[in-house]
Amino acid sequence: MDADKLVSMANQIADFFRVQGAGAEAAVADHIAKNWDPRMRAAIRAHAAAGGEGLESVAKAAIERLAG
Repeated sequence: MDADKLVSMANQIADFFRVQGAGAEAAVADHIAKNWDPRMRAAIRAHAAAGGEGLESVAKAAIERLAG
């Protein structure tokens, strides 16, 4: 799966959970950890580590939580 598609998916998830306010990052990270294939998680982490072009702030912070 290409990075553009993963970025789009992560941003859509972030948009959904944004209403949770301060808990949004954790909710997005939890959703991705539970529902994305390990290859998808590795690819989005690599994309975020390379600058995260296109990732919205909540999505990027959630991806960084996955790496830590």
